Amino acid sequence: MSVWDELTGQSEAIETFRAAAAQSVGGEANRSMTHSWLITGPPGSGRSNLAFAFATALLSPGDTDGDEATRRQVEARSHPDLGVLSTERVIITIDEVRALVKTSHYSPSVARYRVMIIEDADRMRETASNVLLKALEEPPPRTVWILCAPSEADLIPTIRSRVRSVRLRVPSVDDVAALLTRRDGVDLQTATRAAREAQSHIGMAHRLATNEHARLRREKTLQAALGIRSVSDAVIAAATLLELAGDDGKAITEERDAQERDGALRSLGIQPGGTVPPALRGQLKSLEEDQKRRATRSLRDGLDRIMVDLLSLYRDILLLQLGARRATDDDELINSSILPDLMAASRRATPEQTLATIDAITSTRRRIEGNVGPALALEAMLISAARTASPS
Repeated sequence: MSVWDELTGQSEAIETFRAAAAQSVGGEANRSMTHSWLITGPPGSGRSNLAFAFATALLSPGDTDGDEATRRQVEARSHPDLGVLSTERVIITIDEVRALVKTSHYSPSVARYRVMIIEDADRMRETASNVLLKALEEPPPRTVWILCAPSEADLIPTIRSRVRSVRLRVPSVDDVAALLTRRDGVDLQTATRAAREAQSHIGMAHRLATNEHARLRREKTLQAALGIRSVSDAVIAAATLLELAGDDGKAITEERDAQERDGALRSLGIQPGGTVPPALRGQLKSLEEDQKRRATRSLRDGLDRIMVDLLSLYRDILLLQLGARRATDDDELINSSILPDLMAASRRATPEQTLATIDAITSTRRRIEGNVGPALALEAMLISAARTASPS
């Protein structure tokens, strides 16, 4: 099986990277091969998946489709010539970038190249970006950098000028559904609905197709918004959405947090349930602080997913209000499974009011990203939705 088989909807980008990987095959590293890459595209388009597929092709001995042993090592992030920097916190710190840059100067131990991947490169502050810039200006001949970010504009101009950019597009619903069916064994109907409701976000489509709790949380989000008729309803709905976002974040992080703590205790020689000696508490405290930062990002990510789901809801309502589609033709609707609710909501407001609600949701996403209190931001947003709704 080729390392490229699990990618979908990005044929042009795949051909670009396959050609580059083929160019690199040989006894010596090919100096004409680009050594700094930037993969951009909307969330869920497969930026990281493509980066690791390219890394596998570069690290595999003479096989641009990726040999099985290298593929397993890359998946486990254990290949000796692979460096990965990703974060589940809000930012990538300057110390993390410095550590990766330091290892980028090592010679490859078993492969033709050392491959350094930075996921979410847009989370680097300017000081961290400047540390990376020095490494990109004079990269070792056998080191390849691969950065991932939503857009070129998310990186400082001096970095953009030193990388080759490959832009990904949003894959089609059919492409994502086919991937879920082929890779995860999901039936086509469930996969298609998940891909449509995730708006072709591959990771979220996977969660919706394989996790019943994720589907229920999404349904509760939409029903909370559809039930708003007054300011008091809006305040209650805001609390509901904040709780749903928190539950979603906990579902993603709690199990991993417990595994990390158990692993740390074992590495320190402490039995489960045993007392942690005072001299070792500092190491566990550092782990707990990392987990708290990850929880903060998980909450923000959960809130952003809620905002995206609400935007899809009001987008569907606007389509119905404008008569841009027939009520019996649900191909254009993201949330076609709740068509009767959408039609009822479309009669309770005007298109202008629905557009105002969409603007309020967009503003709320920016406010939460700017550290405005989530509860306050959600209440303000949903009060705007309440003003557009009249009693049914």
